[in-house]
Amino acid sequence: MKLCPLPCKTSRYTSLLGLALALASSGAAAETFTMPAPNSDTIGEIAYTKALQEDTLLDVARRFSLGQDEIVLANAKVDRWYPREGTQVLLPKLFVLPDAQRNGVVLNVPEMRLYYFQPKKGTVESYPVSIGRMDWKTPRGMTRVVEKVTNPSWRPPETIKREHAADGDILPDVVPPGPNNPLGKFAMKLGIPGYLIHGTGVDKEYGIGMRVTHGCVRMYPEDIAQLFPVVPAGSPVQIVNQPVKVGWNGQDLYIEVHPPLEEDNLDYDQLLAQAMNLLQKKVEKHAVPEIDGQALKAALKDPTGVPVLISKPIAAQQSKGAGVLGTETPAAGEASAGSNRS
Repeated sequence: MKLCPLPCKTSRYTSLLGLALALASSGAAAETFTMPAPNSDTIGEIAYTKALQEDTLLDVARRFSLGQDEIVLANAKVDRWYPREGTQVLLPKLFVLPDAQRNGVVLNVPEMRLYYFQPKKGTVESYPVSIGRMDWKTPRGMTRVVEKVTNPSWRPPETIKREHAADGDILPDVVPPGPNNPLGKFAMKLGIPGYLIHGTGVDKEYGIGMRVTHGCVRMYPEDIAQLFPVVPAGSPVQIVNQPVKVGWNGQDLYIEVHPPLEEDNLDYDQLLAQAMNLLQKKVEKHAVPEIDGQALKAALKDPTGVPVLISKPIAAQQSKGAGVLGTETPAAGEASAGSNRS
């Protein structure tokens, strides 16, 4: 695995590590990062790996705790089902943190990623998740973890039972704990009735990072096994809708853009308005940078989920005089671009 550019790192045992991970029966659990300073907003690094002969992009995603849509968006020119042995695959492991309180669980719905902040320990963890389909939306707002359950039973609501019955799949009133239980081995009930953060059954382990659930938040088995023990009951949970994120990494300003939720129907102008509001907020306590308008425009028009540098180097700004926020930003109008769910 190769990491870059913050800074680029290499390792003599990379190939052996990759092989070991590939042969493992399950993926690697998500990483734990040091909490960035209050005036910094990024964690992780961009990384690269090479596909193995038997790999799909889904295999690579599972190996590195990434979501399915996440890795596909970041590798638009790589075949999802047959990337070919030796193909370089970008691992989008650099994250701009959501604009939210850095405490407890933060779920950014369009990003399909969950963050867990532990201020007392000075750490933050990040996990890919699946969210609700368009017709079964994952809720938004503030809530809490109200109960934690090991080896949960699943009691499908009547609405879900009718949906399955229409396809000839008759669900029982109760699905007991076991490998085919869609809640997996661990579940955290939220204060919003019927909604959970949970694992998954063996038949859906590779379906993380998509809009496929009935509103709940679904995680890789190895990820929920890591998260479940450290999140106490009562922990705050913030569920936000932020397709556009802006943040500082040292003196560099990045933007990270994800495809908006289909039902929000946001066009380019609306995404640009969100970006400009966030930019104004981010420069309140920093020197005002000069913005690379072309990079900003490209990030908004073609969301990849990969953070993009949008501030120009300080040296270049000094040679031209003080930079002004928005001097090259693209103008609006340029283009339009009891029962539990599972």
